[in-house]
Amino acid sequence: MIRQAGLAFLGAALALLGAGPAAAEGSWRDFAGVSNTAYVEPNGDRAIQLSIDVPAPPQAVFDAFATAEGFKSWAVPFAQIDLRVGGMIESSYNPAAKPGDRDNIKNQILAYLPGRLLVIRNVQAPTDFPDPELFAKTVTIIALAPLDDGATRVTITHAGYGPGEGFDRLYKMFEWGDAYSLTGLRQRFVSGPKDWSKP
Repeated sequence: MIRQAGLAFLGAALALLGAGPAAAEGSWRDFAGVSNTAYVEPNGDRAIQLSIDVPAPPQAVFDAFATAEGFKSWAVPFAQIDLRVGGMIESSYNPAAKPGDRDNIKNQILAYLPGRLLVIRNVQAPTDFPDPELFAKTVTIIALAPLDDGATRVTITHAGYGPGEGFDRLYKMFEWGDAYSLTGLRQRFVSGPKDWSKP
C-alpha cells in the first residue's frame, strides 16, 4: 500500500525512508510548520528537502529514529534496528509483523553521527510498493541541528530522483509522506508516544 511509504522510507519514510497514508491530491503545504527547500542536483536529479522544528534536544530526536523503541514511539508499531554502518532498520505498519517478513520495510544504514545525522537507503519495500527499483536508487539523509531554545531542526533530504514518470510518482508520494512523518515526529514530543492499539 502507498501508506507504507512515508517515513517508513525508513520504515521516511521514507520513506524514512518514510510513515503514514499518502494522500492522492495532498501537498506538503497541508502540514503546518514544515518548510520546503527542495533543489535540483548538478546532474539534474531532484532532491526533496523538508524541515520542521521539534521541541526536544538532538539526541532525543536521533533516538526516535535510530532505536527500535524510539521509532516505535511515533512511526511504526514494529521496528528492529541494528545501529551500525551496514546495519539495518527493519519496520512495518503491521503490528503483527515479525523480523524477516517479506512485506517489512528494510533500510540499510549508510552513515550516522549520533545526535546529528542518519543516512539510509531502502533495500526492501513491501510487495505492493510502486517502483521499488527506482526508490532503491535514492538516499535519505536525516540531519539534526540544535536550536537556541533547546529544540531541534529536523531536515529530511531525499536525493537522487531522476527523470521519468516513475520518479515523478515517487517524488510526489514522498514529498507528502515526509511532511506527514515530520509532523508525526513533532507530535510525538508534544503529546507523547503513539498508542498503536488505537486506530
